[in-house]
Amino acid sequence: HLLRQRSFSPAYSHGRDAITQQIDNAIAFFSSRRRPQETLYLAYFQSYSNTYADIDTLRARYREALQHPQVKGLVVATRPDCVDDAKLDLLAELAQQHYIAIEYGIESCYDSTLADINRGHTFADIETALQATARRGLPIAAHLILGLPGETRDMMLQQTRLLNALPIDALKLHQLQLLKGSTLGDAYLRGETRDYGTAFSLEEYLTLVCDIIERLRPTIALERMAGEVPPRYQAAPERGWRRPNGKHLKSEEFVALVTNELRRRDTYQGCRYREQLT
Repeated sequence: HLLRQRSFSPAYSHGRDAITQQIDNAIAFFSSRRRPQETLYLAYFQSYSNTYADIDTLRARYREALQHPQVKGLVVATRPDCVDDAKLDLLAELAQQHYIAIEYGIESCYDSTLADINRGHTFADIETALQATARRGLPIAAHLILGLPGETRDMMLQQTRLLNALPIDALKLHQLQLLKGSTLGDAYLRGETRDYGTAFSLEEYLTLVCDIIERLRPTIALERMAGEVPPRYQAAPERGWRRPNGKHLKSEEFVALVTNELRRRDTYQGCRYREQLT
């Protein structure tokens, strides 16, 4: 469990450090990349479910981050089954003076998939949590995994219609990756016979993402289009994408590929959105 969390966590972030220290580490990291010292930041509570604690604990942790002089707001990642009215009210209270956004792990819009990957919630739970968040005026980002076991390409494409109907402001797309320490990744290493989801080629994934973008509501900001995990954490590194020089393709490079493909098609985000409304 810790291994797969580390695969998505920045090197400068260590849970054993106090929140203020983690923020200082992150600012030092980005400052070394020639960012101005006066740059302002949003503190991103990323790994695990960051509303899974009592109200007093959450308030103390959020406020510690907000007290940092260069932090002007929070992005809190969580799950739809780890929020309630009291926790959302706390975030709405903080939002009166700071920018506060919530990122929900949706992962799939299909109950069969959610049950198969042991998410512990349904799509109805997702809708309930997002509506409760939207009523409080909090910006919402959603995270979706493409290529989960049992989902066809058509299913992945058609769930865009369901996403468009949700009160989300931003979307992060992530291709399925098999990580060491995860149930699916360890089963893959043991050679078990089962469905390991879609092993996209770069061209297949690029085509799918562009098809989704064309159908995506224009008011949804795309914050991420592909995920990037160091090879040492991958149970199936052969599923990774490489550049001609053999190095792994980085997520920002994928953005450039998407931009070029949309230009080649002469299309844009939402150009086919209204087709889904009829």
